[in-house]
Amino acid sequence: MKYIFDVDGTLTPSRKKIDPDFLIFFNSFALANEVYLVTGSDRDKTIEQITHLLYCNCKRVYNCAGNDVYEGDISIYTNPWTLPLDAREHLNEELLESTFPVRTGTHIEERPGCVNFSIVGRGANQTERLVYSDWDTIKEERKGIAERFNKKFPDLQAFVGGITGVDISSKGSDKSQIIRDFMDGDVVFFGDRLDPHGNDRPLADAIEKNKLGTVVEVLGWEDTWKKLT
Repeated sequence: MKYIFDVDGTLTPSRKKIDPDFLIFFNSFALANEVYLVTGSDRDKTIEQITHLLYCNCKRVYNCAGNDVYEGDISIYTNPWTLPLDAREHLNEELLESTFPVRTGTHIEERPGCVNFSIVGRGANQTERLVYSDWDTIKEERKGIAERFNKKFPDLQAFVGGITGVDISSKGSDKSQIIRDFMDGDVVFFGDRLDPHGNDRPLADAIEKNKLGTVVEVLGWEDTWKKLT
């Protein structure tokens, strides 16, 4: 059995560190099982969230939606793609047109093979992030941003990720790309963003379409822990 886990919202609270007690449990689980991680975050942020020990105890970590791949401290693959200028200009227009009042900087964060776009900005503290998340739940701003982006740039793709961001990459360079390493099946994938615009949906669809295993939707890291015990 091969276990694949999203990180934000599945193993940790969004953008926060893993719970200490759950860390002890999941470290043991990773040592006893074949565990893979797939996350929109970069390597440094992932290690900050789950610790270097757990990162290395996983068989492979697919950072940046599979665009920057590591086995422990060894780099396996990096996608050199960068955001086209016209797409960047479009995102800046979205930023100007948003009615959400708070801006904290770094609204387009470059990552290997992808970018993360955030109206509130990557500089937001936890309170500002939660305020935006509540606002977005009502306004569905990120859903609209993703829909407009995908319509305007058919060779690129945007998915809602985490609680404040939109993950953007070239077509096919989402989490589903890691399926090439799991075509022999026997997969169980845990994710929290399985809605049609969520960044876990493409991988879930690939697993289900190819009949490679099971997809488990979770409501948070506590739910993941419950489902593993």
